[in-house]
Amino acid sequence: MHPTSNSSKGFGIGEPVVIVRTKASRTSGSYVRFWLAAIFVALAVASMSVAAFAQGDPNPASAAKTPVKAEDPFPPGALSPEDLNKPRPKAPFNVTGTWMVDLSSGFSSFMFGPNYPKFKPAAQAIFDEGKKATAEGRPFHDDIGKCFPAGMPMIMTRVWPIAMIQTPTVIYMVSGFENALRIVYIDGRKHLDPDVVVPSYNGESIGTWEGDTLVVDTTAMIPERHWIDTGVPVSKDFHIIERIKMINGGKTLEIKYSLFDPQNWEGEWTSTKRWNRQDDTDITEVECLPNLNEHLPSTQSKLNIN
Repeated sequence: MHPTSNSSKGFGIGEPVVIVRTKASRTSGSYVRFWLAAIFVALAVASMSVAAFAQGDPNPASAAKTPVKAEDPFPPGALSPEDLNKPRPKAPFNVTGTWMVDLSSGFSSFMFGPNYPKFKPAAQAIFDEGKKATAEGRPFHDDIGKCFPAGMPMIMTRVWPIAMIQTPTVIYMVSGFENALRIVYIDGRKHLDPDVVVPSYNGESIGTWEGDTLVVDTTAMIPERHWIDTGVPVSKDFHIIERIKMINGGKTLEIKYSLFDPQNWEGEWTSTKRWNRQDDTDITEVECLPNLNEHLPSTQSKLNIN
């Protein structure tokens, strides 16, 4: 058979197959080899791309290979060595001592009004009822007399001394009235998430320093049986900001109050109070007991409005 022939023989049973390669077939072979090489290169590039994508894959299964430490939602305790020993600027003043609210302008100055804000209708109705009962000499919502906590801000101005102890991280306040405890954190922590914080009558208080002023932000207060002055109600949205300054050579504390409660009054209710240092007294243990309350007319009166 001539070498340039394009014929083939075989395909019969028992016969060998003979392929005669022509010039055209050699060209076709080169063409096939070219595309096989191109396909191989494309597959290699695709493999590298898949590998690179896997390295940056946000899939949790992939991320689990390099675990990330979750942030602890709870800071170290205020009295833990870890928190106490953290470097921080020295506080502008220290409130450690025993303090008594200044009543030099009259006994009623322990109250936060007047002036009062513009109350919402429901709150105004309760406030008016309280004023009427007081004018008639009748008790009105005397829950404090029944051993319920005074709550903020009234616990600060009850006519009893308050012992304050300040560390670099926290201020503890213990009132001579029912030994009520208030805690103000000054270690830089933030308010707990509303779904985590446990409400209380004195709330969660977080203090920060602004120059020579301690600004205390208090939220998360229990509204039930919680009153200001004579029957001013508070809601779960009640919010207090205090601006505390030490004046008179360290003998006087001045606190400017801003009270907010959009469910009960409009805008900001402001009041400024002062406390004098009492170095000749200490607070003592006080218990609120039912057998003692039996002798309190305000808690036993049939005219008491609850």
